[in-house]
This record gives sequence, C-alpha cells and structure tokens, in this order.
Amino acid sequence: MTAIFTVPDMTCGHCEKTVRGALAEALPGAVVAIDLTAKTVVIEGDAAKAEEAIREAGYSPERAAV
Repeated sequence: MTAIFTVPDMTCGHCEKTVRGALAEALPGAVVAIDLTAKTVVIEGDAAKAEEAIREAGYSPERAAV
C-alpha cells in the first residue's frame, strides 16, 4: 500500500534523516521516498505505522490523498 504524507515541519536535512530513520525502524525494508523541498514522504507499507513513526520522531504528518 502506498501512503503519502505532507510533513510541514520537516525543514532540513537533519529532519529528513530523522524521519527516514524512524520509518526504517518501524517498517524495516519499506521503500521510502522523501522530497524535502515539497515536504512529502511517500512510503510503500503500513500507513498507520508510518504515521505513528513520523509523529514519534517529533513531526506532524498530514495524510495526503493517493
């Protein structure tokens, strides 16, 4: 399942690394694409787990329509 999130408070490379790490830990092996300029995260995997992982990392993901 593909999930797309907008993460408005993901503003720099460190933020991207933190989000990527949280997703890798929560969903090992999941395909993750992050566009820092657009502040989007696309993940192939469990959307609920992905959203929770991003929130636990300290960010505010907003689910986008697929």
